[in-house]
Amino acid sequence: MKSFSIAKSRRLRGTPYTSRIEKQGVTAYTIYNHMLLPAAFGSIEDSYHHLKQYVQIWDVAAERQVEISGKDSAKLVQLMTCRDLSKSKDGRCYYCPIIDDNAGLINDPVVLRLNENKWWVSLADSDVILFAKGLAIGNKFDVKIFEPDVDIMAIQGPKSFELMEKVFGDKIVNLKFFGFDYFEFGGDKHLIARSGWSKQGGYEIYVEHNVSGLKLYDHLFEVGKEFNIKPGCPNLIERIESGLLSYGNDIDNGDNPYECGFDKYINIDSEVNFLGKEKLKKIKSEGIKKKLMGVMLDIDKISITGSLELSDQNNNIIGELRSACYSPHFKKVIGIAMMKKPHWNVDQDIKAKINGEICVGKVCDLPFI
Repeated sequence: MKSFSIAKSRRLRGTPYTSRIEKQGVTAYTIYNHMLLPAAFGSIEDSYHHLKQYVQIWDVAAERQVEISGKDSAKLVQLMTCRDLSKSKDGRCYYCPIIDDNAGLINDPVVLRLNENKWWVSLADSDVILFAKGLAIGNKFDVKIFEPDVDIMAIQGPKSFELMEKVFGDKIVNLKFFGFDYFEFGGDKHLIARSGWSKQGGYEIYVEHNVSGLKLYDHLFEVGKEFNIKPGCPNLIERIESGLLSYGNDIDNGDNPYECGFDKYINIDSEVNFLGKEKLKKIKSEGIKKKLMGVMLDIDKISITGSLELSDQNNNIIGELRSACYSPHFKKVIGIAMMKKPHWNVDQDIKAKINGEICVGKVCDLPFI
């Protein structure tokens, strides 16, 4: 596949770490929330193996925050998500599908409750800030909504715990998953959550102080040498094997939370008010007509930049492959697909036309690993 350069501009922002990662050998960018997001440091497969054994630092500053504060902030955050946040607690992160009035997914962010009247919505790739402002204006909520100057770096991989303990002490390894607290470095406090877009374990540092944040970035690489630390980025192979969904790739506004397997984050029987609630009740009553599933194809390479039709043995279109990669673990191509009813059953035979050739495979459960 031919490669093209990305022209940087004011509306296509770099990050505080861009100068660092370009010296460290970034080889590809993608665009995420109008920002540069590193997509590769050489071989994706080599990076995959390293991530599963050691520790990497990722520039994920493109994971922007929408800060919602004020006396009606909890009402607005709840209005946007089908997950019941009435019992949420300070210092916790919550995976929250955000939906519109037709129950279509707007985003699938992690929501951080800093306190009852201050929330961060940590975004996947879509303009949620405009959605939030529109709802606030229409409902006359007393809130302040803006994008704070927060630039996340992620520390991911099995050695991340030893590295972070070395820098921040015992307290940080006692953080529960999706918990966060403040930790001091360079004279500033940084919000650090036990989270990240991999299943290898790790942390995300929400950097609000750029000077000390860059010093921390450099310091982590210096003290992390004994753990074979390297720069990295969200890894296509690892995230598909782990069943981590990508908004805009695997799911979008044409899908509802039930179709995407988000049942445990849908609280239609609670007393809370949220957009699309009645629509979700109707969808549950009638049943879904498509469902996100895994697929395995009996080939050893693939490169797709759009959706790919999946057929049955009679050439009927029964699904849509949305993301795929070669898996070193399974020694074949695996992918995430939206399958039509009733063709989402495990072991359903499928076939697809890839590079002019017909290949075959089967439907399977998510996650793969």
